[in-house]
Amino acid sequence: MTTVVGIFLFDDVEVLDFAGPYEVFTTASRVYRKAHPVGPEPFSVVTIAQHEDLVHSRAGLKVSADYTIADHPSIDLLLVPGGVVTAELEKGPVIRWIENTAEQVPLTASVCTGAFLLAAAGLLNGHTATTHWEDMDDLRHAFPAVKVLPGRRWIDQGDVVTSGGISAGIDMSLHLVERIAGRDLALKTARQMEFDWTENG
Repeated sequence: MTTVVGIFLFDDVEVLDFAGPYEVFTTASRVYRKAHPVGPEPFSVVTIAQHEDLVHSRAGLKVSADYTIADHPSIDLLLVPGGVVTAELEKGPVIRWIENTAEQVPLTASVCTGAFLLAAAGLLNGHTATTHWEDMDDLRHAFPAVKVLPGRRWIDQGDVVTSGGISAGIDMSLHLVERIAGRDLALKTARQMEFDWTENG
């Protein structure tokens, strides 16, 4: 069975926050396919934005999402990357979409300041979570119902997983590959990417 990963894109998104996980899940499927040429791949990835317009990343890279929040296919894993999320926090339709989508999927994850968007949607209330080290105090002050924990690359709370900033999103994504498709595939994916997977102690 294929897990469909939906990655949300927005203006001022951090490139590696979405491109890192994208690479992990697509590489995992490519590695899996070498050993299993017949049958479904473990992961399929789509990108989703609020509108059809090009998304302008924080570093200036322009990206065209596959779908909008109004027309995307059914997904199994919602991943919300970080970046400058100030404008997104003020968008009612985006926050409601995150909340509604999270109610329908088995797993929701965030990278870096994407945790602010999950918190705004009420998904982190009563949960332990993490974000980029520079933004932890702001997350605590803005959302006191969230227990913000430093010193972790990612925090897995079952149906919600959050990670630290930028490269930590790759570590978390490898963890999700392990959780969904097994440790062997996660290790082979990290090796294929020549990435030194940093796991939580």
